Amino acid sequence: MRGAWRFVLIGVAMTGSMGAAGGEPAAEIKAAASGEDPYVWLETLDSPKVMDWVRAQNARTLAVLEKDPRFEALHRDALAVAQAPDRIPEPRIAGGAVLNFWQDARHVRGIWRTTSIEDYAAADPKWKTLLDLDELARTEGANWVWKGADCEESVGRRCMVRLSEGGEDATAAREFDLVEGRFVEGGLRVPRAKSWLAWEDRDTLLVATEWSPGEVTKSGYPYIVKRLARGGSPASAVEVFRAPHPQDVVWVIPVSFRDGAGHAFSLLQLARSFFETEFYLVSDQGPVRLGLPLKAEVAGLVDGQIIVRLAQDWLAGGKSFAQGSVVAVDLEAARKAPASLQPVLVHAPGPRESILAMTVTQGELVMTTLENVRGRAAVLRRGSDGAWSRRLLPLPENSAVSLLDADLHGSTVYFKVEGFLDPVGLWRADARTGDAQRIRAQAPQFDATQHVVEQLEARSSDGTMIPYFVVHPSAMPRDGRNPTILSAYGGFEISNTPNYEPTRGKLWLERGGTFVLANIRGGGEFGPAWHEAGLKTKRQIIYDDFASVARDLAARGIADRAHLGIVGGSNGGLLMGVEMTQHPELFRAVQIAVPLLDMLRFEKIQAGASWVGEYGSVEVPAERDFLASISPYANLRRGVDYPEPFIWTTTRDDRVGPQHARKFAARLSEWGIPYYFYEVIEGGHGAGANLQESARTRALGYTYFARRLQAAP
Repeated sequence: MRGAWRFVLIGVAMTGSMGAAGGEPAAEIKAAASGEDPYVWLETLDSPKVMDWVRAQNARTLAVLEKDPRFEALHRDALAVAQAPDRIPEPRIAGGAVLNFWQDARHVRGIWRTTSIEDYAAADPKWKTLLDLDELARTEGANWVWKGADCEESVGRRCMVRLSEGGEDATAAREFDLVEGRFVEGGLRVPRAKSWLAWEDRDTLLVATEWSPGEVTKSGYPYIVKRLARGGSPASAVEVFRAPHPQDVVWVIPVSFRDGAGHAFSLLQLARSFFETEFYLVSDQGPVRLGLPLKAEVAGLVDGQIIVRLAQDWLAGGKSFAQGSVVAVDLEAARKAPASLQPVLVHAPGPRESILAMTVTQGELVMTTLENVRGRAAVLRRGSDGAWSRRLLPLPENSAVSLLDADLHGSTVYFKVEGFLDPVGLWRADARTGDAQRIRAQAPQFDATQHVVEQLEARSSDGTMIPYFVVHPSAMPRDGRNPTILSAYGGFEISNTPNYEPTRGKLWLERGGTFVLANIRGGGEFGPAWHEAGLKTKRQIIYDDFASVARDLAARGIADRAHLGIVGGSNGGLLMGVEMTQHPELFRAVQIAVPLLDMLRFEKIQAGASWVGEYGSVEVPAERDFLASISPYANLRRGVDYPEPFIWTTTRDDRVGPQHARKFAARLSEWGIPYYFYEVIEGGHGAGANLQESARTRALGYTYFARRLQAAP
């Protein structure tokens, strides 16, 4: 596991003063307190009764949105953008080659393909198809959705390909031979479940899965890790670790790390909460706990040094390390004295800096950071004296920089560089020399010549200045009448950065719209403290931040209530629900995607129990009271002039689940409050299971915004 130092499952947010909506207290608060909820039946995932309700709701919504005269053109453009042939194929390096998963009009489900590292830099790489998912789905009669591949990097020729039925998080995994270009006959297999895999060596996997029915935590994730050897079956796997109190943990994840010098180790990560992890080093004597703090993330291994990012202050080895810093721990020393670690500082971020991602080359650590929400990249190298030096790479300023992958056995690193109006550029850097060059640029997919980008700030309820980006027509009048979509996330330490989103550009900006991205608290834009400012019962500040941006847009003459819409998904969908119920006076349109909305029952729905570390629990009285005060489902009121929302979800979302969106729509229907509801029958925690479904969902969303915020065609 390289480059993915954060395992993210979801995010969420909210805003404003508690009594803004007015009206009588919702019956749902009393019903939840007494255990009554008239719409619990909609929590059944796919019973005939529920699916009849879903199809009736879909038909009602599609009869309006798909019949709108703007939909056909929006849908056509959304599909063209999704299937654009000149998109940059993002690389994954394994076994000295580049791997890429690709979808277009001919490959709706997608193909997994490979080329050489040298050829990948060419204008037209020569790709070899390894796996055609459309063909495989036809052959096996399954609705396969690609979920990635875990490759064994010491050999580089074997991967565990993960496939999902319809897009859910649960996957089946099969061993694939990269050289032969086929699944390995009699190879390693892991049956369908929510699983994590790690290659311990070329013939052995460490697997966390639901080995027997019911062997999952209350969050629905595995807590037993076994060693699965080549030639064996899941039934013959040997247990390595079992969480001692499984109902008190979120999951156990096995990961393996290797560096270019041949050092390697495997680690078991036992999550006490979403943000608190115990780390166990796998040894010949069994797993032994490492003396790392609970709020930390192991990022990789380089030059025999374990790289750790701290999310809390840490006093170790007689030294103090600040929250947000990166430290190194010697692997061999950790094996000898796992409880008494002697960390060395690698990098301490500045006050407006945060670390986004890290990976390793043969001898260097590569890091992307944010400086006031603007991307940078650096190479860090350990000197002969054990001290670390840092050198910035010459990438474009004022852009978003994403780390794609690096060559574990060389010095090549790939980055994606983009901006709201700047198409994605693929950059290749040499971590050894520090040289960097753009090797490919995506052709513009919308006309950006009439727009500009500003970074502004709004003052929140506690005086904190909240940065936000505005993408608007260069000749925008400051009369408050500009059709504007405002978005944010505000949770799980996830950072929102400028990104080139062709669908937004083609369907909204090119048609004269304005887009705003707010960097509210709960995210990671300014490090762990920015996130922790809105944890659990402190979350109201996240919602206040968002409302402050909306008010600032009006004060600056960008968008008044009649011309302002908001959009967010997942945890951002919760943010939208809270804003709608707390501040209906601020918005005319609200798009709520794959959301959490019933915060009094979220722990009982799909993977909800895993997010107690972010939201709190109804089992804790003070936290329950707060959740009741902000839960959108519990705080709907009769007789309030709400913005007519568009709520959408997917049936096969086994992470957040469609239940929240369904119940919220049912309550709106009961009280005669106008709304739109759409549920994609296929697709996991996203807009659909393939490019065609996703394009349709996005076109519906922009049709909705056009109806609410723009003049009639």
